Amino acid sequence: MTEKEKKFNMLVREQKKNIYTVCFMFSNDKDEVADLFQEVLINLWRGIDGFRSEAKMSTWVYRIALNTCLAYERKKKRQPDAVSLTIDIDLYADQDKDSRQIKQLYERINRLNYLDRAIVLLWLENLPYDEIAAITGISVKNVSVRLVRIKEQLKQMH
Repeated sequence: MTEKEKKFNMLVREQKKNIYTVCFMFSNDKDEVADLFQEVLINLWRGIDGFRSEAKMSTWVYRIALNTCLAYERKKKRQPDAVSLTIDIDLYADQDKDSRQIKQLYERINRLNYLDRAIVLLWLENLPYDEIAAITGISVKNVSVRLVRIKEQLKQMH
């Protein structure tokens, strides 16, 4: 195994949850999330030689994942809608109160614009404001202001 492969395997093991979380924020469809996850991995593989440790590895991974998902969304908007064949049974659906509340929260978050969605995702991952700012490319103050507005917007949604 080459040094690059070892580094990549370690990166995926350590950051798999973060990558999946970003992908899940951009889609509820399991197949689409898997496609996004794979696309992020491809972009990480392509960019791993260029990572210079100027930022934390997790910051770099979040940035790649968010940019990949945003590019995917832009590309998807330019394509005509596809009709998928689905079964009306969701074997993974939980019906307890906590599951319904979490599902409702994610449905509301998914109605936000992409940058706000990304900010909430990173905040829910307990990242500090300066790291959220580095990942999203906005100022720390702007992160703070946007989070206040986002929280209020989520409260107002029905």
